Amino acid sequence: MKKELFQFLSKHPVFRKLRLAEEDRKDLARSIEDEYLVGFLSGMIREIEEIMGIDPNLEQKKILEIAAERIVRDLQADAASIRLFDPESMRMTSFGSYRFSEDERASSIPFRESIAGKVVEQNQSIMVPSILKNPDYQNKEIVQKRGLNSLLAVPLRISKFMGVENDVLGSIQIYYKEDNRYFEPLEVIHAELLARRVSFVLAKKKILDLQRLNDRKEKIVNKIFIKLSNREGIKLKDLFVLLIPELGEYLSIQICALFTVSRDRQFIRMEAGYPLDRTYHDPGYTFTVSHHPYFQAVIHGAEACGDYPFERIAPSYLLIKDPQKSRLSSPGMREFVERYHIHSILLVPLKADEEIRYMMMFYAADQRQYFADEEIELLTFFGREIMKASRLELLDDVLHDFKSPAIAISGFASRARKLIESKNIQEVRDKLVSYLDIMVRETDRLQDMVFAVGLEGREEVLDLSQAVQKRLEINQETILEMRRKNIQVTPPELEPDLPVYCSHFGLERVLDNLLSNATQAIPDEGGILSVRTDREGGMACLKVRNTGEIPQEKIEQVRKGEVKGRGLNIIYRFILANHGRMGLHTESGQTEFTIKIPLHQA
Repeated sequence: MKKELFQFLSKHPVFRKLRLAEEDRKDLARSIEDEYLVGFLSGMIREIEEIMGIDPNLEQKKILEIAAERIVRDLQADAASIRLFDPESMRMTSFGSYRFSEDERASSIPFRESIAGKVVEQNQSIMVPSILKNPDYQNKEIVQKRGLNSLLAVPLRISKFMGVENDVLGSIQIYYKEDNRYFEPLEVIHAELLARRVSFVLAKKKILDLQRLNDRKEKIVNKIFIKLSNREGIKLKDLFVLLIPELGEYLSIQICALFTVSRDRQFIRMEAGYPLDRTYHDPGYTFTVSHHPYFQAVIHGAEACGDYPFERIAPSYLLIKDPQKSRLSSPGMREFVERYHIHSILLVPLKADEEIRYMMMFYAADQRQYFADEEIELLTFFGREIMKASRLELLDDVLHDFKSPAIAISGFASRARKLIESKNIQEVRDKLVSYLDIMVRETDRLQDMVFAVGLEGREEVLDLSQAVQKRLEINQETILEMRRKNIQVTPPELEPDLPVYCSHFGLERVLDNLLSNATQAIPDEGGILSVRTDREGGMACLKVRNTGEIPQEKIEQVRKGEVKGRGLNIIYRFILANHGRMGLHTESGQTEFTIKIPLHQA
């Protein structure tokens, strides 16, 4: 270093005029390095370390405010402010300052017509010797009131992180009272170096935030699957009710609700709320989607995505920033949020096979004003994961239903083989054809289950009594395979012509589970199983009666929809989806399960 400095002094015109002796030039070079440069560089290292030592766990705005204060001190300036570029609004947003109050500074200024915007656009520092003479500087009255006359604006940038995000761009404005100030090149480089270290702290914060976010996501997933492993036949509503309180460890959830979306997407129905004593509507309350623009935006995609002044529309959520001013608010919504002091609403649609089946709604009320981006990320992630878990449950439902057709195929195949071995085929031809038809039909059902996991299938007009007759025949074969010879199946009382409009696949699943549950509930010493269909008002009615009683508390659970066990959950979901009803009562040593489905009107 001394050699390079000596050579510089030897060649510089000023020092050549002084005609210093070679030894004097060496002494001068040594003195500049030892007495000035060492101190200057040590000071700069200290300044850089102080910037890099800012706690990355602080909020981003607080980090920038601390950095602004230290830059003002290190550059012997008088004030500083930070603006970040918002690509959605094309404006420079205020994001912290030192020696400026929030009220003094405009919350945002134009990108194209501002010093800060030009710094971002050109990605280089801009010196303004006299602010009052510069046409690009906005709000001159504020700096004039403060006695600030010159400005050095340097770029602030956080580079792309993991290739999935755009750079965060901004500008740090450093103010001086001196007018017509000359900014030395070393001073500009000094400021740029400190700004780059601020970017380092922000990048470090981003990494730590992502680590925390991923840790929280992993914990959410673990909680979901712990709940799944401890319960059988759990519904999406159950997952929501069980998990929302536990998310308080990572999120501040005040009030929220879960809705189901009707198949025609014309209505939504509230299924559950949290907390129970603060929900705004009771479970079962139904909304008409067309009456509420915010529901239309989520369910029908009626609005273009974008970050607007009072709402943000994204593919995975809708954030109503200000329900009173949002164009998506209805008069009823404005009255509602005013009554309950709600400041912001987040709607998260939940999809299955690219179709919205459910929706979660979260409210920011009372003292809470908004939802942070990290909260939105976690809540949308939670929605995606409980839908995955729900789909796994549907797969388990189908696997649960495999046993009925599998037993039927095995049983009728065994019968067919015995007939072939013991009698002339021509004599038993009709019976063999009947057995083979049943085996083909049950094989088709297994294929349907494989190809339609999680779906109930296409809806069509079906005769309830005919469907019951066929599934009862299969159940009787199951009873034989189980060697339950002490079960007596009485001749069914089936009223003809009971048309219902529903999924053939779904109806057969319900009938199989009803008959299977009734069969298994019959005591070991035996009993009867009877089936009856009729019409009651505008409903097709099925009653399955079996020997054996069940506890009263279980009957109450079924009536409230708090059913446990996979088979009962399959029945409950089907009845609910088809606007039906179900009932259960027990007396005199017998239990009767009733389901009612609306009769189809041609």
